[in-house]
Amino acid sequence: MATGKRTAHPGSWGWIAAAATTKVTMVSMRMVLWRALIGVLLLVVGAVAVPGRAGAEARFQWHEEFITAPDGTRLHADVLRPVGIADDVRTPVIMTVSPYRAHLMRLSEPRLAGGPSTDDLPVSMFLQAGYTYVIVDLRGFGGSNGCPDFGGPGERSDVKTAVEWAAGQPWSTGRVGLAGTSYEGWTGLMGLAEQPAGLAAVAAFEPVVDPNAYLYMQGIAWKFSLKPISENGFRPGDLAGFEHLLIASTPAHPTDSAEYKANASSIDPACYQHYLAETTNHDANSAFWRDRDLVEKVRGNTIPLFLSQGFVDYNTRPDRVFPLWNALGPGEHKAWFGQWGHRDCTEKCGSPDFAAELLAFFDRHVAAKDVGVPGPRITVGQFDGRWRSETAWPPADSHALDIDLRTGRYNDRGLLPGADREIWTVTQPLDQDQHLSGAATATLGLDGPAAAAVTVEVYDIDPNNRATVITRGIAPVTPTAQVRLLAQDWPIAAGHRIGIRITDVVDDVWAHPPAFAPVTVTTAQIHLPLLATIRNPDLPGDMSEAIPKWRNEKSVSLAPDVVNNASVTVNFPPRAGG
Repeated sequence: MATGKRTAHPGSWGWIAAAATTKVTMVSMRMVLWRALIGVLLLVVGAVAVPGRAGAEARFQWHEEFITAPDGTRLHADVLRPVGIADDVRTPVIMTVSPYRAHLMRLSEPRLAGGPSTDDLPVSMFLQAGYTYVIVDLRGFGGSNGCPDFGGPGERSDVKTAVEWAAGQPWSTGRVGLAGTSYEGWTGLMGLAEQPAGLAAVAAFEPVVDPNAYLYMQGIAWKFSLKPISENGFRPGDLAGFEHLLIASTPAHPTDSAEYKANASSIDPACYQHYLAETTNHDANSAFWRDRDLVEKVRGNTIPLFLSQGFVDYNTRPDRVFPLWNALGPGEHKAWFGQWGHRDCTEKCGSPDFAAELLAFFDRHVAAKDVGVPGPRITVGQFDGRWRSETAWPPADSHALDIDLRTGRYNDRGLLPGADREIWTVTQPLDQDQHLSGAATATLGLDGPAAAAVTVEVYDIDPNNRATVITRGIAPVTPTAQVRLLAQDWPIAAGHRIGIRITDVVDDVWAHPPAFAPVTVTTAQIHLPLLATIRNPDLPGDMSEAIPKWRNEKSVSLAPDVVNNASVTVNFPPRAGG
């Protein structure tokens, strides 16, 4: 059985990352350079922060706390209270547990004023609504000591410890909600896995669910963007662990407390070496990765979860989040699935209702107010810019249509495009609208080296032969390869064609060292999830900014002979309703 392991070739990103695991001295040197750079930056700018203040115009009352985890790790917390509130007034609590909220930096953005890092958090909304907002640093980050462990038992314990601590404070009602996006959404799901006393609800937007699948798709490294320079892939997943260790090595701000400074400077080279070795292992079956897959750990959860996932997210891609959603137990869960990137849906996604639903969700479940939460159980943003309500996703009437694909041979060589790298299958023009809703899969019989890869892409081809990527997936070459494609919700208009491309790799999406060998496709079939019933969108909303961007960046013009020579006839089932 294939394990997902891949050979790292000298000069490849995987080889470089593997070599880094045995060179802790290189990491340490980079930490020194990093700290020197920050020091110079602070001296040049000459910024000074005043502890206890949120800035020139205080938007909250702030104090910090240190919490002791069961294993002795000291966790730093910034406690933000509404201006003017007395210390003994109890409020509900919203908490974000994060690796990214150091006083000196937020990710790679310097914060020269120091103090709590609140950028892109809904702090003002919740303070105005009468909540206390608490920001807690995960172990090894910010003002907390200890070893980072990328969603492992230590970080899960941190979330449990922080929630139970906040629930027991004299300024707390005892009810805590976790909220965050990306890694900060991941820690919310860790809370669901740990079930701490006092956890009343979780909002997790674009979260990591399965960290191996986040970095590697069936053993092959994703490429991550250079945003804000570009959203196209450049940095391979192998480097994510190293990047997180750089973040963990952020020094304290000059005005931070003595314990904050001591914790921020405590770096354990052995811890860092282990972290690098494990995060560069592509094998999803390793004990490290199996322990961090949250799908089974949250199965049956009844704590209310507000979940969102963008179908065109270039970071936490629409993959394993849906098995997690469908494994939840009964409860007042909500979800937003639609056409946006790595963000929540408070802006730029085309709907005006997200923030109102989020506040009402926490008011009901954390503040224990007698209020209803507006909106449907699941809000879906279609790729045509329209919005609809669903009770399940994928919807119950999403059924797989099996399409036999053309076979042949392609060369696993990467680097330059060419017809020798691909095999196309193109349907006849649709005589009725179709609607892909779910995650497609493909099954291929292959003859080629194990170091090669196979990619399957699905396209929406308009009458002018302009083809736009709907979804894609990749897997190592095996005699019978199962390719899991990313999820989407995409209406395909009558008169359009559906195209399927088999290729070696999409070079700006995955980091795959070329095998420089041919691969023969002996059999191939794709299973497309199509809605049996026509949808009439029933929710207000406009087109998100991501849709025209996707059409512009993910579309190609096909030559007529590519379409004509690859044409097949498919019996699409009729659709009901309308």
